[in-house]
Amino acid sequence: MRKRHFEDFSPGQVFELPDVAVSREDIIEFSRQFDPQIFHLQDETPITEFGSGLIASGWQVCALFMRLLTEGLLLDSICAGSPGVEHLKWQHAVRPGDHLTGRTTVVETSAWPGAKLGLVRFHHEIFNQHRERTMMMDNAILFGRRSAV
Repeated sequence: MRKRHFEDFSPGQVFELPDVAVSREDIIEFSRQFDPQIFHLQDETPITEFGSGLIASGWQVCALFMRLLTEGLLLDSICAGSPGVEHLKWQHAVRPGDHLTGRTTVVETSAWPGAKLGLVRFHHEIFNQHRERTMMMDNAILFGRRSAV
């Protein structure tokens, strides 16, 4: 299979990402290590912005998204990393038993004259099984240019 290069991306292009199930055990294991707040560790919790009960850490949702993006797009491309995240928002709680899937849309492409790389700006979204958007993020990713190979 031919790997995607910078030239293979165009504004408006949409990539559907694979899905992943989130278990109670996954939430608690991640949270114990990285975000040990009570509402990420216990079933009975005080009310938060997202309601009461066990919810996944937003950082876990980001990590799961990164896996989906990697499996669904980046492993089949000449990816050269990212300069960072421009916008990130958690919009709906992720709870035990949720099935997440993602979609990423190319917003803009910028070739760097004389460079071996090009910059692709994406708008990423993660949805649960009810099609509720749980997270959105905007960032740019660098890809190798075909002409540089």
